Amino acid sequence: MYRLTREIRCAVNVAAEDNRRQMAVLPANSHASFPSQTGFGQYLVVRVTLAGEIDTDSQYLLNIKQIDGVVRSAFWVLEAAVSNVGGGPIGALRELFSRLGGAVGDLARGRVRLDQLMVCLNPFLFLSILAREHPMTRLSQKFEFSASHRLHNPALSEEENLRVFGKCNNPLGHGHNYEFQVTLAGEAGSNGMLIDVPSFERIVAGTVVERFDHRNLNAEIAEFAQTIPTVENIAQVIYKLLEPKLAFPRCRLVSVIVWETPKTWCEYTVA
Repeated sequence: MYRLTREIRCAVNVAAEDNRRQMAVLPANSHASFPSQTGFGQYLVVRVTLAGEIDTDSQYLLNIKQIDGVVRSAFWVLEAAVSNVGGGPIGALRELFSRLGGAVGDLARGRVRLDQLMVCLNPFLFLSILAREHPMTRLSQKFEFSASHRLHNPALSEEENLRVFGKCNNPLGHGHNYEFQVTLAGEAGSNGMLIDVPSFERIVAGTVVERFDHRNLNAEIAEFAQTIPTVENIAQVIYKLLEPKLAFPRCRLVSVIVWETPKTWCEYTVA
């Protein structure tokens, strides 16, 4: 099975006529948002992931211009949500998922299905629906902290530690600017979201960021007293710390991803 993701960038301008005028013509800059940003408004990124088998003639799952077309045909859903009409951000996401799922099925004649839909409200806050979890919705947000650590196993000799961990075994340690993403899954509340976002941010900040930021993980964080602070273990520790704090009647924690560098990251989940 193949999985193809297409990213569609768009701006919902305050002046609705700007949106409609632009949608009547082809985009001039396909790399940037379409409609283009003409002033204040909401910039959104929509990521559509399809799954299935490729077409024998075209060798496509689906022509990306067709994917763009079905998203643009439902642009009014995003416009209404930004104008606070309807069921809020998650209501818009569900409406989009339903419309795009039907359109993709018709275009591909059942050969391809909509596997995931994500709307990026900003570079750090994401809403998504996975087909296998529908009608549940996911909310993900990114955070950061800076910390130092040393990769060292006291059960190994100095020579073995150096062989296993290399320069990361430096006795004085080394540092990273870590990013981590926390994902909840569940049902939307009366505010059209899974959780009040500022409250969510305060929980994560108080539980993780304030404890970990500008710390030596080995020496100052109790959870790593007997645990090597690899990116894998950092992801697990953050998950375990947040799990009881993010257990609500409507939603729960499902995933933590930690980026040690832009090229190295690990996800921990029990789902």
